[in-house]
Amino acid sequence: MASAPIMLNSIPISVMAKGSHLARLASTSANDKVLILIQMHGGNDGLNTIIPVDQYAEYYNLRPNIAIPDNGPRKYIHLDSSLPIENQVGIHPDMESIKELYDRARVSIVQGISYENANGSHFRSRDVMFMGGSFDDYFDSGWMGRYLDHEFPGYPEAYPSPSMPDPLAIEFGSNISLAFHRPIGIPTAVSIPANENFFDLEQSISGLPPDSIDDTHYGDELRYILDMEEKTFQYGDRLRSVYQAGGNASVEYPTTYPFNAPPGRQTSSFYQQLKIIAQLLAGGCKTKIFLTKIGGFDTHADQVTQFDSTMGNHAALLYFISTAVQAFQKDLQARGLEEQVLTMTLTEFGRRAASNGSFGTDHGNAAPMLIFGKNVNPGVIGSAPDLTNLNYGNLTMQYDYRQVYASVVKDWFEADDSAIQASRFGDWIDNRLPIIGNGITATKESFIKDRFHLKNCYPNPVKDFTTISFMINRESDVLLRIIDIKGREVKRIDAVVKHAGEQSIRVDLTGLKPGTYIYEINSGTFKESKKLIKL
Repeated sequence: MASAPIMLNSIPISVMAKGSHLARLASTSANDKVLILIQMHGGNDGLNTIIPVDQYAEYYNLRPNIAIPDNGPRKYIHLDSSLPIENQVGIHPDMESIKELYDRARVSIVQGISYENANGSHFRSRDVMFMGGSFDDYFDSGWMGRYLDHEFPGYPEAYPSPSMPDPLAIEFGSNISLAFHRPIGIPTAVSIPANENFFDLEQSISGLPPDSIDDTHYGDELRYILDMEEKTFQYGDRLRSVYQAGGNASVEYPTTYPFNAPPGRQTSSFYQQLKIIAQLLAGGCKTKIFLTKIGGFDTHADQVTQFDSTMGNHAALLYFISTAVQAFQKDLQARGLEEQVLTMTLTEFGRRAASNGSFGTDHGNAAPMLIFGKNVNPGVIGSAPDLTNLNYGNLTMQYDYRQVYASVVKDWFEADDSAIQASRFGDWIDNRLPIIGNGITATKESFIKDRFHLKNCYPNPVKDFTTISFMINRESDVLLRIIDIKGREVKRIDAVVKHAGEQSIRVDLTGLKPGTYIYEINSGTFKESKKLIKL
């Protein structure tokens, strides 16, 4: 008999799977890595999230009533001018926080995620991606449940344990997704509400003295359920303890959209889920996977406002995700946890390339995936979608979603072959995507250096005029200074860079005395200096 989820305070609690690979991972190795999933519920419009720069005319023609402009104060943000022009993209103007993370080598974007013969149903597409199968598979378990089940043998009877005192996985909301189900028995996650009193769970089954339960098959089942309920309270007490031990965040999380927004979109509580996770981890929580959710992406109508395509429901949702993730990364960094956390978005499908007459988009196919963390391989994987080669109005798939999840299991969680086979990603390992970096600081520095650097001025030595050149990967205010050997500023040039890429500024040095100087650039967090000799 399959046990139903235990209900606490009307919230089903699915306790970790018996062999959950997360449990074994925590108990048998020093691997403390954590995965955070952000479910963009409803099907995110990837084409207004990640905009193909080199095909802007085609993009605009497909969706003139909702297209993000390429000029003006609310134009798209040019993500990376160092990419080949055919792969360059813009991001929604309310994703400035993602741009900041990208420039610090904390973001990987994977283009065109889907699966073959994708189903346009919300429920079926979610099930396919959660179960880790193909369009014609009907597994009764999910890839995370199978993986956790393998890594944490003996659940639920052997847990909580000294080596794994916490839930193997936590899902925010009122139910447990298929992703956490295991082949037999209770799923491998606990569901909690997204508020600071998440651990105050009330008992849903009246306490029964053991001697009042019949010694029958049904009595055995009831005793099992009561045992599981007791474990749930143990988890509740444990989560309360580690949450309080984590201490308050020193980072401010966003709560309000700063621009015009439709009713119900001025504020969001999404940030609370990430804030809770950071505090739990800071308090010593060993949970391996967290599933967070933000709804509203089924934008058939009113995706944008009729008078401004950069405003509306979709804009506010992208703002809340972007700013919450940025605050989360800062919070993790402040708590010394940034190395151990990988965060990624998922959505059941993208939207169609062409907009509809209701200022919205209908169910589509492929969509981009955003991956965040200190140990990602930063950059863009895949090409900008070809808008002249649509598949019945849909963007063409470039990568199967399992190529990403196989990388998570193999390269992030460092799973062995048996765990990979248990998750059913064995056939995808050799074709997995390089989303996880090697964690070497020099690699990150190289990524940043390629996009932000000061070049040698020419001529140098200089008699009267020299040209200072630099590369900057964003529109920005720039300050150039000439400093003498005593540290005194002798010349200052304030400039506004209106286009990302290589820039040059001609500098008049005729009034300076001969000698050695330093020329320095400051732009946001980018600062670099070099030596200059005046003849």
